[in-house]
Amino acid sequence: MPLSSLSWLLFSLASPWQLSPSLHYQTTCLNFKELIHIFNRNINFQELLGALRSEQLNWGFLLSCASTHQSWDFSCPGGGCKEDVCALLVQACQLVHLDQEHLVSKVCQLIHHSLNRFQVMVDEQNLNFLLSYCISALKQCSSWTHVEILQALAALVYNNGPKCQKYLADLLGKTGLLVQFSDAAQPDVELRRAAVRSMANLCLSVPGQPYLDEPYRNVCFQTFLSVLQSSKASDVDDITFCMLLQNALKGIQSLLNGGKMKLMQTDQIGALLAVLKKCMFHGLPGLSIEMPAALYPAPLPQYDKRSPVKQEQLETATLKQTGNRRKKSKGKQKKGEFGEEGREDLAENESALGADMLKLRLGDVQNSPYSGPRSHASDVAYVPAGKDHSSSHCASWKRISSSESEYSDAEGGMQSKMRSYQANVRQGALACFLSAIKSIEKRVLYGYWSAFVPDAPGIGSPQSVSLMTIALKDPSPKTRACALQVLSAILEGSKQFLSVAEDANDHKRAFTPFSVTMASSIRELHRCLLLALVAESSSQTLTQIVKCLANLVSNAPYSRLKPGLLTRVWNQIKPYVCHKDVNVRVSSLTLLGAIVSVQAPLPEVQLLLQQPGSSGLNNSGSTTPHRFNSSEQWRKALRSEGEPPDNPAGCTSSEPCWLLRLCVSIIVLPREDSCSDSDANFPSFSSVYEPCPLRLESLQVLALLVKGYFSMAQSYFLELGEVACRCMEEMDPSIQLHGAKLLEELGTGVLQQYKPDSTVAPDQRVPVSVVVTFWTMMLNGPLPGTLQNSPHATLQTSACDALSSILPEAFSSLQNDQQVLCVTLLLGLNHSENPLVKAAAARALGVYILFSCLRQQLPKRVVNLVSTQAWTVIKDQSCTESTINALKVVA
Repeated sequence: MPLSSLSWLLFSLASPWQLSPSLHYQTTCLNFKELIHIFNRNINFQELLGALRSEQLNWGFLLSCASTHQSWDFSCPGGGCKEDVCALLVQACQLVHLDQEHLVSKVCQLIHHSLNRFQVMVDEQNLNFLLSYCISALKQCSSWTHVEILQALAALVYNNGPKCQKYLADLLGKTGLLVQFSDAAQPDVELRRAAVRSMANLCLSVPGQPYLDEPYRNVCFQTFLSVLQSSKASDVDDITFCMLLQNALKGIQSLLNGGKMKLMQTDQIGALLAVLKKCMFHGLPGLSIEMPAALYPAPLPQYDKRSPVKQEQLETATLKQTGNRRKKSKGKQKKGEFGEEGREDLAENESALGADMLKLRLGDVQNSPYSGPRSHASDVAYVPAGKDHSSSHCASWKRISSSESEYSDAEGGMQSKMRSYQANVRQGALACFLSAIKSIEKRVLYGYWSAFVPDAPGIGSPQSVSLMTIALKDPSPKTRACALQVLSAILEGSKQFLSVAEDANDHKRAFTPFSVTMASSIRELHRCLLLALVAESSSQTLTQIVKCLANLVSNAPYSRLKPGLLTRVWNQIKPYVCHKDVNVRVSSLTLLGAIVSVQAPLPEVQLLLQQPGSSGLNNSGSTTPHRFNSSEQWRKALRSEGEPPDNPAGCTSSEPCWLLRLCVSIIVLPREDSCSDSDANFPSFSSVYEPCPLRLESLQVLALLVKGYFSMAQSYFLELGEVACRCMEEMDPSIQLHGAKLLEELGTGVLQQYKPDSTVAPDQRVPVSVVVTFWTMMLNGPLPGTLQNSPHATLQTSACDALSSILPEAFSSLQNDQQVLCVTLLLGLNHSENPLVKAAAARALGVYILFSCLRQQLPKRVVNLVSTQAWTVIKDQSCTESTINALKVVA
């Protein structure tokens, strides 16, 4: 309906406004809904704007409609309406004078709702006018209008911080408006919250645009910090206080995410981490903590309040009373006290498992056969027979329902709303902490390790709160996932810091060495993460738990720790590789890859790889595909194209390695199970094979397994070669790339066995005849085509590296045409425009020149050509230092 057909209704409704507002509302309430319905469907801002300018419509009525019913549809068939919105807002400010405070409040509400709902980007000219209007209104209008004005200001400055430079002195100066309104002495908490929100929006950074100057950043940081350090007044409701905390947390996160603010000063870092830890537990049911004004970095033992003499006496008493204490603890445990109960169970079960763990010590690994498959329940919970630990925990720690809803339906009204806001505060604090981790040097951050990472409690000491407390006890799945993300970020790159940990030897000293304290912390992390794995019902949070475990495994110094930790992780994660959620399966494979790659080869991992394939694969709330239980189906799939060569003695195995068989099955066998909910996130799921991320992760695990434990993988040498061939024949470049990397690792493993200083006995090596068969299969397969036709430089580079890993003895046994093919392909790639491909080709040719059979056969001009090409690559500035050093040898 055009505006002309609405004008009579608008005019009749709006005209009485100037005479008697109360009478106007009484006489028009019946037509109001109809009017708003017409506005929703038919608003045309260009006609409306013209009518307003010509004073056909009454501004008071229009602003009242806009502020009371924020449901107008600003879309119009003609397009360009967002620009008209800005013009309408400017026109409103021009017509409403600051002495008309009621209308000022209404026009600010219109600005707030319009910009927030429709994401309108205000151009600089209109922004300057609207900001000047709001700042003047804050200075001149009564205090009852300030909240609405600040809300409009927050909407205006959102993502427009770089355009507000000339107003910063009025807003953030010593006597700035936002500084005054956000002061701790401000009695109106709503006004303070609106000011903090405006300040937080002003701190948002825009890439490529100037950021806040350092003095203004410090003013904002101190304001946000002061808000987070404040306590809730008795007259302030919980939801309003939560919203105030959320705005302050968003402000600090914006300052840190901008990349312009680096936390360097100890007092600044300590104060921030203290308030973040306080907010991480805000409103967490059953937990109330008091935090100091600041945290201080220090080695853990330095802040131990117990004297060395008392410590020694306590350790002696502990050795005598451990048995009695454990017996007493069984009767004292209460249902629902998860943290204390779990720790008592750990002490009890570690004693029960002590004999099994001793079998994994370095000297006994080869002589200790696997004790047999245990049930998944015992692997997970580590509980002696007869104690239903798992069921009691599941009752209290499996979340309210299998769905991922935050709270039960029984919690209604304000209580549920309050808990939701409290969870948002905890999530905001964790997100802010994640940003702080990126802004603090790791060597400084690890000084606060004990404040956020759990440590095994002393005898009689209460368990300290940490990130794992949230991961285990928070009712919100999203908050639990946030806590695990933060913990994972702390663990990432911590290898050097954790390398001091050691508990392989029992210590009996008057004090606890730092190395033992760190080892205790690592063990407690394993225990808590595995407990969280059992209790978790949310697939997204479950994925974060497994990723966090993978980060821990990648950085922990297991060679300096007592064996057994990796065994627990291995046995507990095995069922999750068949989980219904693809993301959980991918992260589980990542964790298994971390286990086989950490400090390889580890005797404990070697023992795990020799376990029967069915061990631990009972269930984890998911279904196990039947193909993983078949020891021959994956081999039949590889043999389907023809009869494979017989493996000679020493290259066959009666029981295939479980992990190897699993990965090969995922890569080459068609999928059997139905799609899960997460399959929709991957476009390649229409394939008959498993999802692409799952196959890629399996290929990476295979490559890591071959690299770290080639002596076990060599039993399936030809089968793995065929897997690499199949992958390089596919259309997906990422699958081709990881197939080439697997091929390179297989070739490198053989080269390591035949090195002069190799400790592998000759009869334990892969026979040369098998290696010749292997490379014949490669050269007759997709490898030459990958080198010649691939448009992907990274794939060609990996293929060159794979071709350079051929065993010299096997190369000399290849047919002449295959030898010539290898050299010809590499010579052609020396003319590639990509420097990385040229470097890889020259490096491979340099390896070939060292082969005695080629030295005699290749013409001298070819050798000179390779040398020239090597020097050409060296002069290329894009080469890395390691590549240049390798090429100098060639040249």
